[in-house]
Amino acid sequence: MATKLNEKIAEFEKDGLIASAIPQADVFSVSLAATGDVIKRGTVLSKGDDGTMSVMASGGVANCILADDVDATEAVTGVAYRTGHFATQKLIVADGYTLSAEDKEALRDVGILLSDVMEY
Repeated sequence: MATKLNEKIAEFEKDGLIASAIPQADVFSVSLAATGDVIKRGTVLSKGDDGTMSVMASGGVANCILADDVDATEAVTGVAYRTGHFATQKLIVADGYTLSAEDKEALRDVGILLSDVMEY
């Protein structure tokens, strides 16, 4: 069996979610509540009383950021960032909701920094 050492196996596209490598982005697994839809990478999650995470909306407390797209047609386990430095304008929340200063502070309290990043 021959192997080509210069063979392209994957391609990475920069999406601009991570603003800086400092502090280092750390991930952990999360239980996601069923939404009946796909939850996109960069979605801010809040933690419910039962420990499951859901898309950040009014009344929730921001806790982490989803690391990969997840098909949440039923309750599922996903991967989220528990720390890191992210671009504020790339974050996703529930329709009709905007991150408040309290949400941003809650994220900072758990080790997630946010910055407004200029795209070029």
